[in-house]
Amino acid sequence: MGTAYTPGLTVNGRSRIEKLRRLPLKGQVVVQVGAQVMPDTVIARTELPGDVALVRAADKLGITGEELLGLLTKQVGDSVAEGELLAETPGLFGRFFRSQLTSPISGVIETITARTGNLAIRRPPRPVELTAYVRGTVKEVLPGEGAVIETLGALVQGIFGIGGERHGTLSAEAGAQAGSIIIVPGQVSLAAYRHACDLGAVAIVGGSVLDSDLRAILGRDIGVAITGEEDVPASLLVTEGFGDVAMAKRTWALLSGLFGRQASVSGATQIRAGVIRPEIIVPDPELVLTDTIGSTASEQVLDAGTAIRLIREPYFGALATVDSLPPEPIEIGSGAMVRVLRATLADGSLVTVPRANVEIVVG
Repeated sequence: MGTAYTPGLTVNGRSRIEKLRRLPLKGQVVVQVGAQVMPDTVIARTELPGDVALVRAADKLGITGEELLGLLTKQVGDSVAEGELLAETPGLFGRFFRSQLTSPISGVIETITARTGNLAIRRPPRPVELTAYVRGTVKEVLPGEGAVIETLGALVQGIFGIGGERHGTLSAEAGAQAGSIIIVPGQVSLAAYRHACDLGAVAIVGGSVLDSDLRAILGRDIGVAITGEEDVPASLLVTEGFGDVAMAKRTWALLSGLFGRQASVSGATQIRAGVIRPEIIVPDPELVLTDTIGSTASEQVLDAGTAIRLIREPYFGALATVDSLPPEPIEIGSGAMVRVLRATLADGSLVTVPRANVEIVVG
């Protein structure tokens, strides 16, 4: 029987980690190569254009667009304050039945269209500050865009997460305080998540979560294509999948040995093109480059008996064991010819899936 190789989630206590930090728009980078940064250190700034409000000025005043041009007190490029007078009709005999138009928002007049009698007012730009996210060193500066931050330490990737970037102190639930990242060895229940939020935790990391509890946390169903922007009080990361699955022993041993250390977490997940993994990064300033180690090749061998996780629907997050690796490609639902494997799920059922749709479970 042939063997194959497939990537698995990183669980490494000695990693060299590089994080590309990039602004959404061109701006100003305020750090230099070699600078030491903390998670909340601002490394770049920019301004996002404000939203545009359309004002149907002529309709509101009961006049034509051409008439509007002669009545406006402001022109394109002028700043206006909310409630400021923009135009006023002369009324009857210059006194009666006057109509006034005031600005609905503060901003700058961007366009005036005589044909329609409409104004476009753009709100003030919104300042955006980009932080380093992790403790480390600025390795590279991208002029006008951002920087690459390098750190040495532990890196643990999860299978799924929600919520954005946070940083805090790794802790067991029993010793958690405000600002903690709580690590639990098993399933993150709805009650456990809410308790963590009550304690002021910034994130909770566990082995798995139930679909129903995830819906309750979010208040809605969630797709698995991309996450990370959810408005939740604490980010949530799971390392194994959905259901009632314990955290892999190797992962638990690594994280529990780091309690009390400062860490950065992100729940952002993307499982299609451009894969993004939820992650926990625990910098270790005492590590040096010669200490770093990577995953061994033997950990990446895919063969009969290998423990795997399925990473595409309809089995997303399910754990299984490789049963066999047929050497010949077969046709799948999309019509493509791909190499597949047969695997046994936890309930004993046998499924056939593309090899690209699985990853090895280490630990």
